[in-house]
Amino acid sequence: MSQSTRRAGRPTKRPRLIKHTTTASLDAVHRDRHRIFSLQPNGNITLRTSYIPESNLTPDDPGESTLFDAQPEPADLDPWNEVEHFTPVICEDANIGSEVLKARHQKTIRDNPISVWLLERQTFVDELIKLEGRGKHTNNTCQCGAEDAVFRCQDCFSVQLACCSCTIQSHEWKEGFFHPVSLKSMGLRVQLGHYPGTTCRKPKPAHGDDFVVIDVHGIHDIALDFCGCEHEVSHFKQLLRARWFPATVTDPRTAATFAVLEFFHILSFESKVSAYEFYHCLARRTDNTGITPIRDRYSLFLRMVIEWRNCKTLKRSGRGHDPNGVHSTNDGDLAVLCPACPHPGKNLPDDWETAHNQWKYGLFLAVDANFRLKRRMVSSDEKDPGLSCGWGYFVDEKSYKHHLNSLTGIAQEKSTCVSHNAVNMADTKSWKGLAATGVGTVDCARHDMKLANGVGDLQRGERCVFFFTLSNFSALRRINISYDVACQWHKNLWPRQSMLPSRLRFNQDGKVIKFFVPKFHLAAHIEVCQTEFSFNWTPGVGRTDGEAPERGWANMNRVASSTKEMGPGSRRDTLNDHFGDSNWKKITALGRALLRKIGVAVASEKEHRHALHDFQGSITESEAGVASLSVWRAEIEAWEMDHSQPNPFQSRVATMTQAAVRLELAKQDAKELEDGSVVPLHAEVTCSVFLSTGIDLEHTQRRLRADVGALGQHSTDIQRTKILMRRTVLQRRIDAWTDIQVLYMPMVPNLRASVSLPPPNDNDNDDSGCPTLNPNSSNAEDFPLLLPSQVCNIVACDQKMLEMEWSLRHAQANDALNECRSHIRVRRQLYQYKTQHVHGQGASTRARKTLDAVEERLMLSHAKYASAHKALVSLSPSCHMYCAGWEQKLQPLKKAHLRPMGDFGGQTQGTAIMSWIWLTHGISTNDNEGLQDSLRVEWCKARARHNRWSEEIHLLLEEMQRVLKFLDWQAEQWDSRGSSGMQPNEEEGFVAYACRQAHTRRRLAAVFKESWRKVRTDSDEITRSPDC
Repeated sequence: MSQSTRRAGRPTKRPRLIKHTTTASLDAVHRDRHRIFSLQPNGNITLRTSYIPESNLTPDDPGESTLFDAQPEPADLDPWNEVEHFTPVICEDANIGSEVLKARHQKTIRDNPISVWLLERQTFVDELIKLEGRGKHTNNTCQCGAEDAVFRCQDCFSVQLACCSCTIQSHEWKEGFFHPVSLKSMGLRVQLGHYPGTTCRKPKPAHGDDFVVIDVHGIHDIALDFCGCEHEVSHFKQLLRARWFPATVTDPRTAATFAVLEFFHILSFESKVSAYEFYHCLARRTDNTGITPIRDRYSLFLRMVIEWRNCKTLKRSGRGHDPNGVHSTNDGDLAVLCPACPHPGKNLPDDWETAHNQWKYGLFLAVDANFRLKRRMVSSDEKDPGLSCGWGYFVDEKSYKHHLNSLTGIAQEKSTCVSHNAVNMADTKSWKGLAATGVGTVDCARHDMKLANGVGDLQRGERCVFFFTLSNFSALRRINISYDVACQWHKNLWPRQSMLPSRLRFNQDGKVIKFFVPKFHLAAHIEVCQTEFSFNWTPGVGRTDGEAPERGWANMNRVASSTKEMGPGSRRDTLNDHFGDSNWKKITALGRALLRKIGVAVASEKEHRHALHDFQGSITESEAGVASLSVWRAEIEAWEMDHSQPNPFQSRVATMTQAAVRLELAKQDAKELEDGSVVPLHAEVTCSVFLSTGIDLEHTQRRLRADVGALGQHSTDIQRTKILMRRTVLQRRIDAWTDIQVLYMPMVPNLRASVSLPPPNDNDNDDSGCPTLNPNSSNAEDFPLLLPSQVCNIVACDQKMLEMEWSLRHAQANDALNECRSHIRVRRQLYQYKTQHVHGQGASTRARKTLDAVEERLMLSHAKYASAHKALVSLSPSCHMYCAGWEQKLQPLKKAHLRPMGDFGGQTQGTAIMSWIWLTHGISTNDNEGLQDSLRVEWCKARARHNRWSEEIHLLLEEMQRVLKFLDWQAEQWDSRGSSGMQPNEEEGFVAYACRQAHTRRRLAAVFKESWRKVRTDSDEITRSPDC
């Protein structure tokens, strides 16, 4: 590869370290060689050799140039790689030379710069806060002599204040244009520790007179002089006070401006851009031609970003104002707290513990796991421990892993609900090559914010960090916990608490703890779980849905591609920073979010209140209805207090199937024959058997028409033969049945001979897609059977026969509806399985055939129901005393109604009605009992919907008050953070930053209060207590 190609190539992620040695030919261009031996505190001997060019030797100052090493750039230097120059060591004393070489292989503090930086972390935080003030420039005098120096340019190097005119003049456009020439090549030297334009008596150039600055405008090589005056501070402090972040605290050679770090910090939150992409964007902005060699400082930039994130977090959480320093930080102190959640002593009233409505002060927690935020086996905790060990959202790694190790011998119990992968496959998931299979989190369920010490790495399964978070809320008396598999997870939760350290054990005495399943996941559970763990039917939870963690993963998953390759500590620090930014953005949006929610809640509460009032009015029209309503109210109140009581949301009337109706009719026929009250018209076929057989023939015709319609234009001989054989068998069965039909329906032959036959395809409610009867066809599947329901509007039929068909058709409709429900559940499971596990053309084709078979069965069941419903409509005028109220339970069925239980067509349980096929209960032999059962269930649900919306209003109003109180409490906390005993010019930054943070909180509270000013808190319709 040519030299030019290497210069223009894309940099590698891991810079190569190339050792270059000087050759003997160097002596020809140097006049003298200067050796310096020094003894280090650790006993090592270092040797530094400087070559003095002949051109630099002058009689006046023969030794000044020895301050720098003159080292030529090798011809094959790769500009993208970090280069370390090594000079040859030629020693006459072999012993000294061997010791020097041995010392080079020993580890020094330079091998772990992060550990060295930790010793100076407090200084970094202090310097950042000091820059919030004016520092040394407090005299308000500009360099031009003006007394109004109150401006500081954030893009310029200098931190000195200037007046308005000087600020404008220094940024004026000059004639000509800017050439891409470095300031270093033009002779500019940057002097730290002094005003711009002034000189230092003892300047100390950077090592090798070579310094790299990473800025928003690009990567720059500059000539930098540190101040060597007696009063001046260390080199890295001089860089910090110039708003440059040093890469190391010992002999820094690279720095990044505060502007570029701040820019990348915000950009990474919004776009999730990686440091690699951002750094090389700056490299291309510096030189996109490959002509000018650019030093690769990517690894150093990574380190500075990690340290910058940590310093900013410590600064914003007030740890820099702690007199004991940042090392006194406790677990969770760096987390951004949710101001709408209850925090005793911060945003709750003084008498909240004795208040009547304790549910208003309840905490809502949502537990979930994310298996995309995994981490590969890269580095280790020893090499990369992280900078905030348990201070933020991640728990302390040591104590957390110790807790996980204590659970290794405990076998995971199998789920007694549906097959939950999170439970049954907790110990079988593939985690080969992974140090962490994901993260488990505990969130605020109502406001979607991560909680302090609420995040932990998953080792195997969803063993989460629940107790680490719960220990922070031990003072609260009511806690509502949501989890996808709460029905199984809560069983052994408290017994396993004894395995935790005493500081993490939660005292349950005097507390109400309830478990829920999130609304979206609830439909996948069995029927018992759907009522016991439902947010919709439990009082005191408002309109909480428990799905808060799922909403946050969509944004957080975008960083998974970069964090999975990080070391453990860097990954935790990065995710901590992203979680904190997510919480802060939600806090700033609470004003709009709570206002929007309460607007929806007020309108919905009014709508459901009127619906409940009308429903109760129709029930209480009779004395029996008033008595029933009183009993129902007592039942639901008892169940809400104790879920072991009978569940009023479940139907207590058994569903009557078609087979059961046939058995009942057969028993009636046998009894009538035994009593002699009825003379059979046929020796072997009774009237009920005749009608049942006719209904079966009707469905057989329907299936044959569907199979004929499924034949393509190029059907095979075997397929056509099977159709003909089935058609022949069906025709023989129809001929035998019509012979018996003449006995029970003697008017049918005349109807067949006349032209007054009813139209076969007049069912407008049938949109199943099943082929209908063809009146012009002579095939068996198109033969009109003329059952009583099809001719009762034309000729008179026996009343008893009509009632028998009514019972059979009613049961047929229930059976068809059950078949539709079953097919819908199977179809949903197949779609989920296909999406998650089926890959490849062959497997996808086989899965598609299975789905098509289920779709065909669903179509036939839909058509069967439509036929039964049509018959019920025809028979109802003749059987009105026998079939009262059936229209409320068996409605016309459309394709739009055939959706899964958890699918509300874009709406939710609390705002829309679930598809009626999941709300219909079976008909019993006593229709009045079945109707009363359905009324009870629907009244309980209507009451629950209204109560949840009424509770939501109360919760939102309480949360608004808590937000304002919390912001005021935070402002007072910042006001109370005083000075740290520093010099006045240094202390000003601490005071200024505390004032700015307090001002921000008060401004947020004022903006929120103004936007909530129009909320009608004094309306009786809104603030009255819900019917709980």
